[in-house]
Amino acid sequence: MKTTTQASLITTYRCNAKCNMCNIWHHQTNASDEIDSSFYEKLPDGLRINITGGEATIRKDIDRIFEILYPKASLLELSTNGFNTETIVALANKYPNILIRVSLEGLPALNDSKRGTPNGFDHALRTMLELKKTKCKNIGFSVVISPDNYQDLIHLYDLCASLDVELGNSVVHNSWYFHKEDNKIASQEALKQHELFVEALLQSKRRGFKKKLKDYGRAYFNKSIHRRLRGDEPGYRPKCGALHDFYFIDPFGNVSPCNGSEEEWVIGNIKENSIEEILASDKAKEISEKVANCNRNCAFIVTERHDMVRKPWKPIWWIVKNKMRIRMGKCIDFE
Repeated sequence: MKTTTQASLITTYRCNAKCNMCNIWHHQTNASDEIDSSFYEKLPDGLRINITGGEATIRKDIDRIFEILYPKASLLELSTNGFNTETIVALANKYPNILIRVSLEGLPALNDSKRGTPNGFDHALRTMLELKKTKCKNIGFSVVISPDNYQDLIHLYDLCASLDVELGNSVVHNSWYFHKEDNKIASQEALKQHELFVEALLQSKRRGFKKKLKDYGRAYFNKSIHRRLRGDEPGYRPKCGALHDFYFIDPFGNVSPCNGSEEEWVIGNIKENSIEEILASDKAKEISEKVANCNRNCAFIVTERHDMVRKPWKPIWWIVKNKMRIRMGKCIDFE
């Protein structure tokens, strides 16, 4: 099956949150140094594009960025902390076919503590309630699972199910992008709650078959997250598709394969060359070897999504097998 290349645009390192699992807010960009939105016109048509940061809605030209990319992208995504409600809702009204994920790390007390944003949960929830009034329907929350917020996973899922919005999730990482190398990854304490979360996904409460299928797919992705939390040795994840299936562009226009490496592997800059020239360059071939030999064992959804599309029998069998195991009162098989 055909997959769609994803370009993640880190539009800014400016951020109004102070997350304890990410130190971008210690390394913020100046607006004058950030790439002009006009350079995004150089991106090819048909990409799946994720607009992220920092907090992307801080950029004063965020509407212009969407205006450029909305007709070009196969799917245009916005990752946001939901603080700037008016801006986010305006984008949803103007560009209704976008995907929006608002970050939450738990229920109010835990979320605001982890993200360092007073009343952050309140802003996120208000944004979601306002988004539900728009024509934009691909909306939801997202959570970064870490060893200190796993206890709220089921509650977040219940909240999203009751609101009839999506719940995406990832897991905490260390990398150049997060300016962190001391995040705790493995957690025996989180395993049981995470298994209950995956079980809830496999027994989806959603209304509608399509939404249930999304929950089943997320359960399969969380298989890798569970093994990461368990501290398994590398080798259980699909082959990383960085630079081929996806790439990143930072606020200065630098193109790199991923946001999970220890240092940023820059292969070119879109202010100087086209994406096609950058990806076909000798530097890209050199960095591809680094990607192939990387052992950081990242658990990002973008890798799993491509593998699921190419080999759909794998998630289908795993989902069917584990739904049967749950019915028989057995534990989920995360192998």
